[in-house]
Amino acid sequence: MNILVINAGSSSLKYQLIEMPSQVVKSIGLVERIGMEDAIFTHEKDAEKHSEVTPILNHEIGLKKIAKTLMDPKIGVITSVDEIKAIGHRVVHGGSRYSGTVLITEKVKFNIKDLFDLAPLHNPAHLTGIEVAETIFTSAKQTAVFDTAFHQTMPKEAYQYAIPNTYLKENKVRAYGFHGSSHKYVSEKAIEYLDKKSSKIITIHLGNGCSMAAVKDGKCIDTSMGFSPTNGLVMGTRAGDIDQSVIFFLMKKLNKSADEVNDLLQKESGMKGLTGFSDLREIEENAGNGNEDCKNALKLAGYRIKKFIGAYAAALNGLDAIVFTAGIGENSSLMRHLSCSNLEFLGIELNNSKNEIRSKEIREIQKEPSKVKILVIPTNEELEIAKETYDLLK
Repeated sequence: MNILVINAGSSSLKYQLIEMPSQVVKSIGLVERIGMEDAIFTHEKDAEKHSEVTPILNHEIGLKKIAKTLMDPKIGVITSVDEIKAIGHRVVHGGSRYSGTVLITEKVKFNIKDLFDLAPLHNPAHLTGIEVAETIFTSAKQTAVFDTAFHQTMPKEAYQYAIPNTYLKENKVRAYGFHGSSHKYVSEKAIEYLDKKSSKIITIHLGNGCSMAAVKDGKCIDTSMGFSPTNGLVMGTRAGDIDQSVIFFLMKKLNKSADEVNDLLQKESGMKGLTGFSDLREIEENAGNGNEDCKNALKLAGYRIKKFIGAYAAALNGLDAIVFTAGIGENSSLMRHLSCSNLEFLGIELNNSKNEIRSKEIREIQKEPSKVKILVIPTNEELEIAKETYDLLK
């Protein structure tokens, strides 16, 4: 079964065509700068990359471009859109309604729209992607895979905020958690690797967006992101955890509007606010050259991860493994070192030489005496979406 995985952003479209259940990736691609005359389209097949700059003024044009390319005699992989049997859409916010993958119906689309206020940067783009895909891939089943779904197993004490109960009951103000497909994928891989009937695992997703999850026997019991993807760890441009009084201080004392504060905390903070750079590679390079702001930012980010490791080890009442994943988690030996240093009391001892090894395979990077395994597991959110779509339709 050919499954097309689509991740629609406000100005981008990521896609992968995956044959299931063999899990063979037939092609991957990306449309960037949607809405511009100089949009960038990239398509890859068998490690051969095709790239062009072309006007793509909206998502419909972008998806038609993807469909046409997939059927191209030279760089395509299918002869008709009817060969695509299902489309799995990544949807950031499913609220408390969805704890798993669902077939897209008019009611599901209404619910995605109803959650626009909770994910204003993401859900509108996802809904657009769904509605456009329905007009192009008319014979394919459409599914929604929610970033929040994996975290719906959290107990109430983990997701409820200490504000009047009415805000939870009537307004659904609670912690939801995000990056669910990634946390689910790597935690399942870790459980399979550990080969244990019961397991206590902390998954650490480090990219431009960063989050952690405490996973007990395959189910999430806590996660660092909450009502939105802005809190928890220090991220590329997001502040993570911050005293709410700072927001009121910025608004009242410095006369900033709510929109200005929101932009500050989401787009101008995190590593960018601390260093002027949002790309960790630049930050590590500048830190190595003596930049004190960059050195401080790395320590701060690592310290925040360590605090969550301690908290989640307590919540799990023990720990079998820590899993690092995503772009930074898989590739930055420095961030793994900063996150795991001085945690011997918890049975966490990093092997520095193993930590420097790069590989696309699952690998252990702890010392022999370490009671807790430290694993690096490459994530694959697109494959997880394809798996969940296939399992639902099967």
